[in-house]
Amino acid sequence: MNRQPDMRQIMQQAQKMQEQLAKAQAELAEKTFEGSAGGGMVTAVVNGGPELVEVKISPDVVDPEDVEMLEDLVVAAVRSAMDAAVEAASSQLGGLTGGLDMGGLLG
Repeated sequence: MNRQPDMRQIMQQAQKMQEQLAKAQAELAEKTFEGSAGGGMVTAVVNGGPELVEVKISPDVVDPEDVEMLEDLVVAAVRSAMDAAVEAASSQLGGLTGGLDMGGLLG
């Protein structure tokens, strides 16, 4: 006996999953993630978007003779914060998607 799947039940499950994903994404958007470089001399804060929301630079690391080092530290701090945000999104949303490919949504 070959039973056909109940399309109404499948649609309800899909809608429930979509609602859970939307809730998880909204919760992630409210969180912030921090990354640092140079022993904390440069810190970057991103939200769960992930969007860069803040950069802090210690005056001790500002050297007009070596702007390139400061630029590298800023990039490293931002990457660190972004990595933390993507890891949190992957962890939180990955369980809801059951391994589905979210088209780059998780990084």
